[in-house]
Amino acid sequence: MSGSRPVTACRACGGRLGLVFCDLGTMAVANSYVPPERAQEPEPVFPLRCVVCESCRLVQLDTVVDERGIFTDYAYFSSMSSTWLEHAARFCADMTARLGLGRESLVVEVASNDGYLLRNFVAVGIPCLGVEPAANVAAIARATGVPTEARFFGRAAARDILAAQGKPADLVVANNVLAHVPDLDDFTGGLALMAGTRGVVSIEAPHLVALVDGVQFDTIYHEHYAYWSLLSMEAALARHGLRVFDVERLATHGGSLRVLASAEVRAPSAALLALRAEEAARGLHGDAFYEGFGPRVQAVLEGLRAWLATARAEGRRVCAYGAAAKGNTLLNAAGVGAGDILAVADRSSAKQGRLLPGSHIPVVSPEAMLALAPDDILILPWNIEAEVSRQLREAGYRGRLAVAVPTMRLQDAPA
Repeated sequence: MSGSRPVTACRACGGRLGLVFCDLGTMAVANSYVPPERAQEPEPVFPLRCVVCESCRLVQLDTVVDERGIFTDYAYFSSMSSTWLEHAARFCADMTARLGLGRESLVVEVASNDGYLLRNFVAVGIPCLGVEPAANVAAIARATGVPTEARFFGRAAARDILAAQGKPADLVVANNVLAHVPDLDDFTGGLALMAGTRGVVSIEAPHLVALVDGVQFDTIYHEHYAYWSLLSMEAALARHGLRVFDVERLATHGGSLRVLASAEVRAPSAALLALRAEEAARGLHGDAFYEGFGPRVQAVLEGLRAWLATARAEGRRVCAYGAAAKGNTLLNAAGVGAGDILAVADRSSAKQGRLLPGSHIPVVSPEAMLALAPDDILILPWNIEAEVSRQLREAGYRGRLAVAVPTMRLQDAPA
């Protein structure tokens, strides 16, 4: 990790940065898992604070950590979640039908991870290309038959792909990447180039309104530079000639938006008009919507600390499930460490055997965690709580399950 830099103006529009939305102090980068042999070395920590642009209302970090240090060798694999794989398969089927995609089409996915989504297009013979900055993850995608370039996306990448393919893409997919982009102008400009005059850009991003309503502060971490409303996203895309024509609300990541945009003028859908009106009614143009979030965050942290203190006093053995970035934000913001939680289970072999950043809780396989005979398991990725609960119960776990966001909630063992 080579360092950080302060943000002095909005990265989307250049406007002045105003009120503080959420301040989580300083902490280690959420996906920088620590090898055990480096446990005694000091970890770099950086401020984690969100502020609001006074002009376009984009919520964004006021300190950017070097993206090449974060994303060149990345430990997140989309295919680890069966729920996410099913979501991707539905998306591909829906877009194939809606856009009439076939063997003469081209689909390009930006931040394509391990090919979890594009493999659906490969399976039905629709030409596609992934663009993935993490070389280790891109290699996995290629090994499964998904054509993938290992590079960061922007205007230069778009021009190179256009030259190689000889045509723009019919569909450009940018799912859960817009939050990760430090240079929004270059990235969004690249999307516009890649789609040309007729192609459709499909963006999925967690919805700021859902983040606020669900106190989802644990989705704030250094890898997420910005937090998007429809209001701020439409403004960012419009600066590059992309007009939003449809939006769909999704349950993924605690509440997300799928936004469809094109340079081609299309009539706005009823869903788009309704969400514009809803955000206006909620006050996203003013300050009131963004104020008061910080105290709600502190209440969640205090609830987690109190529960762990009670468990410790009662001699209960506590483990956690899901070495996800959101869990690292939660644990580090609450000051939780290896003395509070014995281990955290994760299905990703890339994380197993390492320590969580900041808290230094060991990451083990789900089987190894269950062998520790925990009395309680804290599910950190609350967005897939149902999936994790089912897996643990099917594996024979009879203890309590807990979730901390938006408030502490316990699930006793089935009778």
